[in-house]
Amino acid sequence: MAAIMFRHRSVLVVVCIVSLATLWSCRLPKMCLYNQCNADITVAPLSRGSLDLSLPDAPFIGWPLARVCAETTWTAGTVFVCDDNSGGVGNMRSYILTCVRYAVEAGVQGLVLPRLRTRSSSDLASIMQDHAGFDYLFDEQHFRSHLAAACPQLAVYGSTSAIPGAADQFRAEALTPHNLGRRGGCDQREPNKHTAVFGAAFRAHVRATAAEFGLPPPSAARPRAYRFTWGVQFDWPVARDGPEFAATFGGLLRFRADILELARRTTGHMRQFAAQQQQQQQQQKLPLPVAATRAFAGMHLRTESDALGAWPRFENQSAAYIRQAAARGFGAAYLATGNETEAQRLTAAAAAAGVAVTTKHMLLSQHAADAQALAALTWDQQALVDFVVLLECDYFLGVSPSSFSINVALKRHLKGEGLLTRPWRVGGEGDGRSWLVGSYEHYWKDWLFIYDSMWP
Repeated sequence: MAAIMFRHRSVLVVVCIVSLATLWSCRLPKMCLYNQCNADITVAPLSRGSLDLSLPDAPFIGWPLARVCAETTWTAGTVFVCDDNSGGVGNMRSYILTCVRYAVEAGVQGLVLPRLRTRSSSDLASIMQDHAGFDYLFDEQHFRSHLAAACPQLAVYGSTSAIPGAADQFRAEALTPHNLGRRGGCDQREPNKHTAVFGAAFRAHVRATAAEFGLPPPSAARPRAYRFTWGVQFDWPVARDGPEFAATFGGLLRFRADILELARRTTGHMRQFAAQQQQQQQQQKLPLPVAATRAFAGMHLRTESDALGAWPRFENQSAAYIRQAAARGFGAAYLATGNETEAQRLTAAAAAAGVAVTTKHMLLSQHAADAQALAALTWDQQALVDFVVLLECDYFLGVSPSSFSINVALKRHLKGEGLLTRPWRVGGEGDGRSWLVGSYEHYWKDWLFIYDSMWP
């Protein structure tokens, strides 16, 4: 009798195991965790260190976005416009990505390809000039193809006039996400507390305004478009959708291919510069730096005319950068700045500490074709070259609360754990790859909310 019961239990266990195996073998491919679902939604193993998402051309991993899109309730005849942005690449990336995330949450069925506000060449603080196209900074084909693959419910139109069913004088209605929920809190810059109910609130807003103005429900024949107002770039709490989404969503925005290629060559020139500096130190029998051959530190000096007055000044930034680079044994450093006068000041001070500093202009002056390509770019386009080189440096030194520095540090943070990356620790060495000088005592005054609302 005992033997029979044992055999029954064994059969039961085997059946359970087979059932579970069958269940999970059916489910796992649908979750896109361990195999590639299609060519556009790239999938990689989730093991730590298996994928370097800090690279400027890292493959876009689409399944976290596809998962969010699959959970969305879609609203026919509604379109979002995401072009009331301005500033540098940190602001631009954050604005566009946040607007797209809201578009998915709202379930709008169309998105007008974002345009980018340009900056005055004579007054860097004048950042609300005429619009340029999406390809002013970013790769349009990359954006369109990967968004379509991960979220086919969301169509992309070239302009408001290209929206099917749009009238000749079609105008977008202004929309501020915060206005669709009672946020509470103590500062208007606080990330939106109501993202989880934004979709329902948006649909209620569409119905209410239609009733108020006697409009028909939006449809393919009678669409309604909504333009996000300025300031949405630090609105969405990026940790809400989990680490996989936060680590991959920013990959939708890849820099223009020609600028990426110029930046790669600039990085190569910088590696050569670093090797030359170490060779000279050996010849002069100076103490060898701790850092490896061809290794270099990256510095972002944020003291241009549009920098805010409360930010750390030149003396604070330069002294901290030189001290940190020298302490870590770097004999060479790449400096990203738009202020040539202060670049020379920092270079001279760093030389006295045994750190040779150079900039993209100085590096490329010895490479005519690359120097010509750089000169053909605008100030903000040239900043993309800096962004890429700083992503690939061996240690990054920046300033908080510059959105450029923060974006570089957050993107570099993806290097070690890929999809499983946890939020960067603010106000210290974080992950051992970056250090930002700044004040970290007050959430609002020191702009620490940016760290909670910027996509890597």
